[in-house]
Amino acid sequence: MAPINDIQERRTDRGAMSRTLSYFAAFIGALCVYFIIHLFFSTHVRTVRNDVIQGFLIGFGLAFATAQAYARIKAVKVNGWITMFELGKPGNGMFLRAAHAQLFPGPVNVSEEAMYWWTNSDGVGRVLSGRHDYRMHFPAGQLPPNNAFWSLTMGTARNRFVANPIKRYSVSDRSGLLPNGDGSIDIYIQNAAPAGHESNWLPAPSGKFILWLRVYEPGEAILAGEYTVPPVVKAKIS
Repeated sequence: MAPINDIQERRTDRGAMSRTLSYFAAFIGALCVYFIIHLFFSTHVRTVRNDVIQGFLIGFGLAFATAQAYARIKAVKVNGWITMFELGKPGNGMFLRAAHAQLFPGPVNVSEEAMYWWTNSDGVGRVLSGRHDYRMHFPAGQLPPNNAFWSLTMGTARNRFVANPIKRYSVSDRSGLLPNGDGSIDIYIQNAAPAGHESNWLPAPSGKFILWLRVYEPGEAILAGEYTVPPVVKAKIS
């Protein structure tokens, strides 16, 4: 399948919140500690070549583990959605840019131009899968505030477009979402078309998937951290 057109969404999901990366970072940290202890207490003859190799490995490992840890500190996770503020801000130090890259590896705009969220889990932490049906419910007047537009994009676990019969890969304030009688809006995230709600359907794959929410020229509530993205909720079986 063709990759998602936003460069950021072409990349494989490398979220630092994943257990795999958490375990890997812990392993790298432990390995660095071992190397450091080995350097000081080993009775083996040291050579320049071995010291250079070990120094390189220790430096790389410490940089990776530190960036992972700092990313956790800077990340904001609410209702399963992960975001970071000050992405792409001129003047960000190398340390902060490395932390940002752990969660948002692609090119990004400054917050005043765009804010980004992603999730691969529902509101209670269960992995998103096309084996289930989901809803995102926006109360009346609670769509992402913006001065441009917003979009919710679907990707496979590897951030690729999802083949579907209506060739729809995202929904947005420009895609013709129909409101409920009270003015609220429900987005139906599932593999099969929801009967009677096709206009609000975001097709999902049969397996695991990831969602990206992007808001361009976000409103003040978003920039101030006051807006909360609603959770992705597993639909109840009727």
